[in-house]
Amino acid sequence: MEDVDLLRSMSKKGCKANNSACEGFFGRPKNDMFYNRKWFGVGIAKFMDILNRHLHWYNEQRIKMSLGAVSSLEHRRSLNLAA
Repeated sequence: MEDVDLLRSMSKKGCKANNSACEGFFGRPKNDMFYNRKWFGVGIAKFMDILNRHLHWYNEQRIKMSLGAVSSLEHRRSLNLAA
């Protein structure tokens, strides 16, 4: 990390409480979109477009039953937490 002048954004190995949240966050897109398709011939630009569309859907359109069958964005708006 120091060699390339980057700051660590996740905990070091062995910090289960912090790492579990990160694993959950990064695990969801892998299960939803990465493992379900063939990636041969897909360049980085196309991959980033696919990932961005997935994250947009996940954050703004995905329905969550635990929130009353609305998206996270709709739920936040109903609480006046998002514009």
